[in-house]
This record gives sequence, structure tokens and C-alpha cells, in this order.
Amino acid sequence: MKAGSSTLRVGDWVEVLSKEEILRTLDGDGRLEGMPFMPEMFAFCGLRFQVHKRAHKTCDTVFPVRGRRVSHAVHLETRCDGSAHGGCQASCLLFWKDAWLKPIGDDPIAAGGGSHPNSKPAGTAAVAPSCTESCVQAGTLAAHSQGSETHYVCQATQLPYATTPLEWWDFSQYFEDFTSGNVSLWRIFCGAAYFFFYWLSRAGIGLGRIIRWSYDHFYPLWGGAPFPRRQGVIPEGDPTPVANLDLQPGELVRIRPFKEILGTLNTRNKNRGLYFDAEEVPYCGETHRVLKRVTKIIHEKTGKMLEMKTPCFILDAVVCESRYSECRLFCPRGIYAYWREIWLERVGPKRTDSGQKTTEQEVAPCEVASNGR
Repeated sequence: MKAGSSTLRVGDWVEVLSKEEILRTLDGDGRLEGMPFMPEMFAFCGLRFQVHKRAHKTCDTVFPVRGRRVSHAVHLETRCDGSAHGGCQASCLLFWKDAWLKPIGDDPIAAGGGSHPNSKPAGTAAVAPSCTESCVQAGTLAAHSQGSETHYVCQATQLPYATTPLEWWDFSQYFEDFTSGNVSLWRIFCGAAYFFFYWLSRAGIGLGRIIRWSYDHFYPLWGGAPFPRRQGVIPEGDPTPVANLDLQPGELVRIRPFKEILGTLNTRNKNRGLYFDAEEVPYCGETHRVLKRVTKIIHEKTGKMLEMKTPCFILDAVVCESRYSECRLFCPRGIYAYWREIWLERVGPKRTDSGQKTTEQEVAPCEVASNGR
């Protein structure tokens, strides 16, 4: 295990410390080792969770996408609701430092309170923390935010400053992926199989098409997906199509086949400015429930709120698993994938805003729209 990693493994039970205990771990900016503790996280204080993933590494989406090492942190099944960040709808998986958690053993009901390194022993005079709840709240805004020009600060915007470099060829990370319980040995094998084909396809020996054909015929052997790095067909600068299904949270949708989605993308794999990522390909053809309509998210690099001209959707349990990106392979961050309505098709009758269902499936015909969000 790399120095600085959490000792917690997937499935371990933990209890989130009280607000007072957590505040004692934070500096005056509401951070620990550069990682912000955000106001949205106070709602989880005192609650018990199983570790979802060890967050020993992550992907940096602020600068050109790259891998980063995180010290003493895990992910629980907790996501940010954006309530302290202008209503951001990205629903990011939260980072929890070990110092904010208390291991409670295999039986969360029988486990007692116990002590924690950040708790004061009985009889010790209380010492006022250097950080207060108001400090945490103030930490959501950048110092240069003025007037209507709001720049937010969150765990996503601060990742480059709360982490250290991690190169893809540092194979200790993959060993920890397995020993932490994050990734199965079979998943690691599947990742190796993909990159074997991928690197051959880019070797410059004229075998790219043959390699991709071979991959498409053999991927069922390891339960994967078609070769995920293919190019859209619409010339860059030409309008890309749009559909209006009027989808509502809770509805079931089927993700269209990869080949059909490629027909809606330009040669930069974008539809109205939204990139279709290779990590979305394994979900093609599957049926999932609509979780949320997304119209605004914080831009990690600038901290500004992005208002989407064309809304997109996130689906329940459909997240990036970093299977095909060498610089962030097996990243446990679990970012929700964004979907255009034209990449989806409704399963069953349409729901009205009141939650009632109609007897017809109303689907607007595809119409041409200009590029851009």
C-alpha cells in the first residue's frame, strides 16, 4: 500500500463524525490537506455508511485530464446536492478524509461510540476550533468573486491542489485498486485486454481497422463493449440533431446502440457541444431510470456556473468507471455520465409532471439544431 493511502477498504462500516469534531480537523478555510469540507456534507454527520470506494486516486478535470493521488480518503454512497453551490446539478461523489470518519466494525448496530483521534478525551477542556461553520460556508466562494460574477469553490475545483501527481505507468496504483476492493482482478484483466488492442490500433502499422474489427468480434469473451473509440459522422461545423422526449425523473429509458449514437455526433464526438465519452459506450443498449434533468453545473476550471442551452440527463447508476482512459484508468470518482435525449428512447408510457402516465409515447421528431450547449 502506498504511503498516505486510507486503511479503509470497500465494504468497511464507518460513522461520520459530529460537526464539532470535523470542524476541529479543518483549517481557517474549511479544508484538510487542501480538500474542502463542504456545507452539503454536514447533513451526513452522525450517520453510518459502508465504504463505497477507496479514493486513493482520482481524475483531475480542472487541467488537461490526468490522474492524481489522494491521501487518506474514501468515497461513501453520498453525493453533493449543490445546495451551497448555487444549485449545481452535477451530483458529484463526495470525498471523505479518514479524519472525518470513525471505523465501527462489521456490525454497525452493535458497534459502540468509542473514541477518535480528533475527539477530546473526557475531562479535557474544550478548545475552540480554528474553523467554524461560517468559515465552511464562506469557503464555497472564491476570493475574487465580486457582484454578479460568482466563482464557486468545491472539492472538484480544488482537486489539483489537494492531490499529488500520479502517472499511469505507476503500477502500484493498480495493485491498490485490487487490494482495496475497488476493482476485481477480472476487471483489471479486461482493462489490459482493451489497451492491448488499443495500442496496437495506434501503432502506425496500418492495422487499425483490422484491430478494431477483431476487438468487436472478441469483446463478448470478456463481457465488454464494442471498440469504444470511434468517430462521429457529422462534419465539424454542421448542425447536429436534437430530439425532445420531455423525459421526467423516474421514467425508464433505453440507451440507443452505439452505432446509432455515432450518427448524431460530429467528428469531434459532440452533439450540441456535449461530448460523448468512450466511458458511456458500455451502457449502450441498456435500460435505466432517469434520475435528473441537468441545466446547470459548475465549470471545474473557472468555478463559474454553466447554464446549458440544451438540457441533458443523468441516469440512475450510470457513471464513469474509467475503463478506457489510460491517464485515469479505474478512477473511483464515479462521475455521472451526461446524456442527450436523442441518445435515449422512452420505455413504456410517458409520465406527466404530476407523475401520472399517459397511454401514448409522445416523441417529437428529430430537428436540426446549432452546435453549442
